[in-house]
Amino acid sequence: MTALDTADIRRQFPALSRKIYGHELIYLDNTATTQTPSPVIDAIRDGYLDSKANVHRGVHTLSQEATARQEATRELVARYLGADDSAEVIFTRGTTESINLVASSYGALMNEGDEIVLTVMEHHSNIVPWQLIAERRGLKIRVVGMDDRGVLDLDAFRSMLNERTRIVAVTHVSNVLGTVNPVAEMIAEAHKAGAAVLVDGAQAIAHTKVDVKALDADFYAFSSHKMYGPCGIGVLYGRRELLEKMPPYQGGGEMIKTVSFGGTVFADLPFKFEAGTPDFVGIAALAKAVEWLEATGVERIAAHEEQLLEYTTERMAEIEGMRIFGTAPGKSAIISFLIGNAHSYDTGLLLDKLGIAVRTGHHCAQPLMERLGVSGTVRASMAAYNTFEEADAFIGALRRIAPMLA
Repeated sequence: MTALDTADIRRQFPALSRKIYGHELIYLDNTATTQTPSPVIDAIRDGYLDSKANVHRGVHTLSQEATARQEATRELVARYLGADDSAEVIFTRGTTESINLVASSYGALMNEGDEIVLTVMEHHSNIVPWQLIAERRGLKIRVVGMDDRGVLDLDAFRSMLNERTRIVAVTHVSNVLGTVNPVAEMIAEAHKAGAAVLVDGAQAIAHTKVDVKALDADFYAFSSHKMYGPCGIGVLYGRRELLEKMPPYQGGGEMIKTVSFGGTVFADLPFKFEAGTPDFVGIAALAKAVEWLEATGVERIAAHEEQLLEYTTERMAEIEGMRIFGTAPGKSAIISFLIGNAHSYDTGLLLDKLGIAVRTGHHCAQPLMERLGVSGTVRASMAAYNTFEEADAFIGALRRIAPMLA
């Protein structure tokens, strides 16, 4: 496997040329959102300048072109995920809407007393939708804990599965700890109990090769903007036999075959779950992000990030007062930390003055913060364009500000 040419990669990302307070930008907030390469930006621009027209049903040239691009993207995403059928790929606004869709529509098939299994490390978007449907339908939520490294308690998980378990919703990669959960094993265990599984793949899709059939996932959700694509676009993969049983999530145009005041016949998959005008320009641009990932090589990106993670973590641990949260083996390139008892915001603001972008706060994972015994952390996360020179600058900045925060 050849190493990444980070110099060439960085030339494809215009945002990385910015200066912040006179410093070259070091962007380490990739878990929140990645920067965007020129091919994706060009696709967005071309979509608005060349053929902006609503998709489907239009007989004129612009509409036909826009429709062809959207459906070609669906085929590309299905292939990228290893899905059997492009109709199992539903376009949404992001991971959050994808999970809400499943919680609402699959949740409508659940009965009072049925159980939902979550984990302590879930993002709020994989907690709150389940709480909402649980309250409406009288369901019970059970939560899998973890050890101090950030490794899920699989024995506890297995003990929670029973005849009332209807769905397990689990993050593939923790957005705080970087823990890569054994989702294939969890899916197999859940299926033995007769439960479906939704995997929140927001933090995995740009860092590992995802094959939904190999995982045997029932649902897999992710966002474009975390995989070098445009904002406001997401994907829900769903197993056809489950999607066919689920009622629509929203009503409106596109998701129907016929409408009368006597009743409505819904469209076939995937359009049954795609009410209204989609962001067809963004969807076409997502194709360019997928093509960029394929050309660059997700495996090569992951290897590069792993090296950066190991290098940066080892040097951070040498700084007095450094507290690193999440030490699971094989973790993704995410480092959550605090310097002594300093507030995460103070650390983040000082780093920003030095041109370094990190994320601070609870990272939409307040139950996990409670488990860790902190109100929030600083989070640095790596991507394909980050370099060892940036890692050195980051470490130098931490050494510089640490005495100020003591």
